[in-house]
Amino acid sequence: MSGLKLLALDEEDLDIVSAHMQDSVFKVAECAFDARMKQFSLTANRFVWETASEKGRPLERRKAALVFKRVSAVKSTGVDRKNRQAVLDLLAIRFEKQGEGPEGVIELVLAGGGVVRLDVECIEAQLADVGGAWETKSKPQHRVDA
Repeated sequence: MSGLKLLALDEEDLDIVSAHMQDSVFKVAECAFDARMKQFSLTANRFVWETASEKGRPLERRKAALVFKRVSAVKSTGVDRKNRQAVLDLLAIRFEKQGEGPEGVIELVLAGGGVVRLDVECIEAQLADVGGAWETKSKPQHRVDA
């Protein structure tokens, strides 16, 4: 399988990126905000959901880069940014529109209640696999409370 490459320019596109990034894990040190370039990026170990249900195929993870452009500010709650080795588990990516234009807030929702909020002029995100796949023994599980 060739590496995944996606571009998100609206909420529907962002939902697809979110589905591919669900259960990705990354360290605080793998996140960067370049205020001058208005860009937030992270490198994660992405669980390959798109092949996880194929019979006889091993479960995989891939190194992936996720870049958000047109970012004016980054805020977080529930994340110890001083602990650069802390591992974060991404559950979902959401967008909340602000006002009448395309601006809003992109939220990276993390396991354990943490959230990284990106103030953006508009949705512009790129996701690309940047390395080969490796086998993983476990499939992410989520407890559903009724």
